[in-house]
Amino acid sequence: MSHVIGRCSLIASAFAALVLLAGAPALAAGFPDRTVTIIVPFTAGGGLDTIARMVGEQLNKAWQQPVVVENLPGANGLIATSRVARSTPDGYTFMIAGAGEVAVNPTLMKGKLTYDPVDGLTPLAFAARIPNVVVVSKDRKIASFQDFLAYAKANPGKVTYATGGVGNTQHLAGGLISEKLGVSLLPIPYKGAAQQVTDVIGGHVDATLASYAVVQPFISEGRLVPLAVSSAERLPALPNVPAIAETPGLAGFDVINWFGFLAPGGTPEPIVNALHDALTKALENPAVQERMKSLGAYYVRMTPTEFKAFIKEETAKFADIVQKSGITVE
Repeated sequence: MSHVIGRCSLIASAFAALVLLAGAPALAAGFPDRTVTIIVPFTAGGGLDTIARMVGEQLNKAWQQPVVVENLPGANGLIATSRVARSTPDGYTFMIAGAGEVAVNPTLMKGKLTYDPVDGLTPLAFAARIPNVVVVSKDRKIASFQDFLAYAKANPGKVTYATGGVGNTQHLAGGLISEKLGVSLLPIPYKGAAQQVTDVIGGHVDATLASYAVVQPFISEGRLVPLAVSSAERLPALPNVPAIAETPGLAGFDVINWFGFLAPGGTPEPIVNALHDALTKALENPAVQERMKSLGAYYVRMTPTEFKAFIKEETAKFADIVQKSGITVE
């Protein structure tokens, strides 16, 4: 009798294993068979939106299914991230998001999140690092980052810098510089990079931090002077412009924006793997790579596991910056 039971148990185990083996690929094999939506937490035309649409076009070609890009701006990215976190975890809705939405908001918007910041979103694929460039108008007669800091120290409480919004990486970079060096830099939030640059050139604000793609035309025209970059290393496109990290007292400074794709929390692993593979192929398409470089975005390949670990590290780093600089959102 025990022999029969053991044999039945063995058959049952083998059957269960076959079901699992057959079921896992099947979950991803027919995916997708209908429209896929990529959520963007900002209005159309920005860096996130541009990359989302380029990748969406590549996915459409690969999948032969419609890929729709939906812009859901507002509330520091909470509207978009909340929508994705609440979506069915079947791979048909995912998002592209930046450091602010994924790694800053858990601290800055604590108490306002409607999802678990750790498990509410599933990392799929890292897209790019986007360092910012500190620029001033040529009319300021400031030739270096050290000169800018000296100017700020000589004019406490009067030196302003334009940011892309409250609590974004530009704002946090300025806050960290102020905290580390004891200088007073006043952030002025804007809704778009174009107006930031316009007001710097026009003398309405003293400086701004913006992506290389945004400031490059004005640097080439001689209307803006690049002083430093916010990444730990210099930019290949600006080899003679120092990294902020080269400044005494700011060693190790590395406050940049970055983009990545994320799905709702609880998305099954086969779907995660299928999306990761498709997104990686799309991101590594030569035309996409060339366009990303023109935006000042530097692609880095990461597995979903590596991306998750990266988010954890960045969240801890930005939490420290937010707390030390005293930045808040009303």
